[in-house]
Amino acid sequence: MIGRWAKYFLGCAIVVLLVGCESRPTDRGQQYKDGKLTHPFELVNNPNAQNKPVNGKDFAQQVYEISQSSPSLYAKYRDTYQAIFQWMAADAEGGELKQFSIDTYQMEGVDNYGNVQFTGYYTPVIHARHTKQGEFKYPLYAMPKKSKKMRRLPDRAGIYSGALDGLGLELAYSNSLVDNFMMEVQGSAYVDFGDGTPLVFFAYAGKNGRGYYSIGKVLIDRNEVPREEMSMQAIKRWAEQHSEAEVRELLEQNPSFVFFKPRHSAPVKGASAVPLIAKASVASDKTLVPAGSTILAEVPLLDNQGKFTGRYEMRLMVALDVGGAIKGHHFDIYQGIGDEAGHWAGYYNHYGRVWVLSTPQDASALTSPAAAK
Repeated sequence: MIGRWAKYFLGCAIVVLLVGCESRPTDRGQQYKDGKLTHPFELVNNPNAQNKPVNGKDFAQQVYEISQSSPSLYAKYRDTYQAIFQWMAADAEGGELKQFSIDTYQMEGVDNYGNVQFTGYYTPVIHARHTKQGEFKYPLYAMPKKSKKMRRLPDRAGIYSGALDGLGLELAYSNSLVDNFMMEVQGSAYVDFGDGTPLVFFAYAGKNGRGYYSIGKVLIDRNEVPREEMSMQAIKRWAEQHSEAEVRELLEQNPSFVFFKPRHSAPVKGASAVPLIAKASVASDKTLVPAGSTILAEVPLLDNQGKFTGRYEMRLMVALDVGGAIKGHHFDIYQGIGDEAGHWAGYYNHYGRVWVLSTPQDASALTSPAAAK
């Protein structure tokens, strides 16, 4: 009997053919101690993945976006994508992937027991104005051009002190220094100018070349926030309870600074220049999991306070982005746009299992010298 996804995926398959420091597992969802894995990727003929993917429609949409935006990337993994569609159309279980010529490589995780780290990122919506006015006084900057007078770009403290004043780099002014900082961490945002015009996408344009330092770690080291409670929400709560000068001093502990470029009517894209579908795309360490690779992920489910519920859901996701902090057995799940997406992105720092899926025809990307490191 063909399952509930059959009509959708068979149709989608035809359409597609036509066409951003590793931590160790803690109590945040560590469950897997069923035997030490000895390699970064362990071929598993019958993966013990529980349940079926919950996001089949979103995965198909993500593959469609790849086919439209990056035909070469789509061609590289065409066989794998189509085999996965056939597997899902048959309403098959995880242990039946091999019957559809899909090889599954389980990632060893950060502890060699399969615990792969999941964090989250999202696209904020920032309120701003075109000119400095009232509470809207915190500038978002375009990328400066290096010159004889500015051979090296200033650090965050220097920028906050006016090092870029008079250069005409101000793109907009927001009403929150913390929101600007969170926008930098996420790498992009939509900006609402409050005048009834469409939101403008501010894409990543570059950074100042200074090292990134976690302000979350600063708060933990200062005993301001307990380590087990650290999250994006915890940082925002701390900022709400402290003065502007104290907030600025904290943010200046991270010398790295990000610049932007406005893009009207632009979708959110990752490093692969492909529009991202929420919870169907991830940022990965491309030396382990190259762009375009499909992962089957057992993702921990959280409650509304960010606590692990003891339950998981299976998701199919495509590696389409990268991130400075995304190294090794760590995936950053794209959560979407706006406050709700930010709520979940701020909480995720948990562990689950991951299987990298590949057909024999597409396996070369995972067995290259770079991916095998």
